[in-house]
Amino acid sequence: MTELRSVEAAREAVLAAIPWPTEPESIRTSDALGRVTAEPVTSPISLPPWDNSAMDGYAIRSADVAGASEAAPVPLRVTGEVRAGQAPESGVERGGAVRIATGAPIPPGADAVVPVEETTPVGPDGSPTGPRSRDAGGPLPVGCLVHRAIEVGGSIRRAGSDLLEGATLLTPGMEMRPAAVALAAAAGVAHVRVHRRPIVGILATGDELRTFDQPLGPAGIPDANGPGLVALVQAAGGDPRVLGIAADRLDDAKARVCAGLVEGADVLVASGGVSVGPYDVVRAAFEAYGTVDLWRVALQPGKPFTFGTAPHDDGRPPTLLFGLPGNPVSTFVTFELFVRPAIRRLLGHGPADLLRPTDAGVLLDRTTKSQGRRTYLRVVAERDGGGRPVRDSEGRVRVHLAGGQGSHVLSALAVAEALAAVGEPLGDVPAGTPVELSWLDR
Repeated sequence: MTELRSVEAAREAVLAAIPWPTEPESIRTSDALGRVTAEPVTSPISLPPWDNSAMDGYAIRSADVAGASEAAPVPLRVTGEVRAGQAPESGVERGGAVRIATGAPIPPGADAVVPVEETTPVGPDGSPTGPRSRDAGGPLPVGCLVHRAIEVGGSIRRAGSDLLEGATLLTPGMEMRPAAVALAAAAGVAHVRVHRRPIVGILATGDELRTFDQPLGPAGIPDANGPGLVALVQAAGGDPRVLGIAADRLDDAKARVCAGLVEGADVLVASGGVSVGPYDVVRAAFEAYGTVDLWRVALQPGKPFTFGTAPHDDGRPPTLLFGLPGNPVSTFVTFELFVRPAIRRLLGHGPADLLRPTDAGVLLDRTTKSQGRRTYLRVVAERDGGGRPVRDSEGRVRVHLAGGQGSHVLSALAVAEALAAVGEPLGDVPAGTPVELSWLDR
């Protein structure tokens, strides 16, 4: 019998088959969320592009208010105003002030901004026309009283203080998270070069499977793996292409695998038909177009696992071929361990970002597992009143089984917050066993 491979050895073999990420493409910055940069992104402008106000208030000359205090406020003439998005129409002269909005350009002659709450509006006779407040709206006053001294540069954002023209905003291999999208947009970068989403062909197999619009009949079951794999591929960043449900016949499986290859799939994932039963035809279908490199992994659930590659005559990298077990939980676990990291490497993610974040946990329930195989239990965390995971005195998250751990029990998988890895040597798993948690999307 073929020797079982460890999870790590199997995953290393999968990742070694990916020589480089997918080729770059240019997309709009506004559409780049979740994508990975293929080239440096530099700023075509400085940010801010000009000195601007950090506060609603008045642009002034700091020397004019050097002696201002609560007991002796300094009066200034208000000679105009400037709004955000408007170029100043006049400068600030000695003894003058220009009302200014947050983000508006600093007018010539001004070297500071006094916040509106440090001023009182006054009329032509110098008498207050309103109270001191944070309200910078209303009619433009004739003048204002300044109640404290303001240093040069006070409440001014200097041009280029965030970044300078030509500065590198994003380096290759960075994921376009919301802040990265906002940064590129703030610098006026309309398009970014990112790695193309890998095309992932999805094939379910089994005479018993039915699509949503088909009657189940006396022996049919709804296809969970097809739609589930579509969702997993999308969540991983791939572009799923549904190849349908193959009957338990080699000719049908081969035809659908061929269709996926013709469609340009970078990855082809088949669920079911990878064990050693008389109707398990996926491995043979893969071998018709490529080479199967792995067969069995020391894993529970998911020992029957097939991986291989299908070469192309046009110089493209080979298509990755994944054969996952048919039981829905086994499909999910093997996708998480092997397919998701492959998709993320194709997307351009670096080694540190291929796997899920891990955490130390302690399992509070007793269970059993197959000795000699790494087991991934579906678990939920104990949480406090604020929704935070509860940790024990050693800092480990306290977790419970999410429900039945059979490879067909989707209900437990649906509520699971993490996969809890239990090492190969154990058979009986007593309560209090340390586990390694891989946090899942919810």
